[in-house]
Amino acid sequence: MTLVTLEGLGFCAEGEGGAFAARGRLRVRGGELPVNTDGGGPSARHPGMRGLHLLVEAVRQLRGDAGERQVRARDGQLPRLGVASGTGGWFCSSGTVVLGRD
Repeated sequence: MTLVTLEGLGFCAEGEGGAFAARGRLRVRGGELPVNTDGGGPSARHPGMRGLHLLVEAVRQLRGDAGERQVRARDGQLPRLGVASGTGGWFCSSGTVVLGRD
């Protein structure tokens, strides 16, 4: 679902999600577009309960409250934008929220 979401949101062309990820662009440390900064469903909590927690993690990242998971821009600054996107209900519903700091 992560690759389909990246393609759907326009971060890469349809069918190119795998190659996009394989180049390391989604890494929490050093990636251009860090994904699942809390470790994702298996690491953070039951995958069926991700929705609200995606928003919580995005807000923590924007506030600088993510501890050792904190993402920073190459210049050391906190991120200015965060995206939380989830799919549920047997893949029949989805939602995306863009959050900003300033």
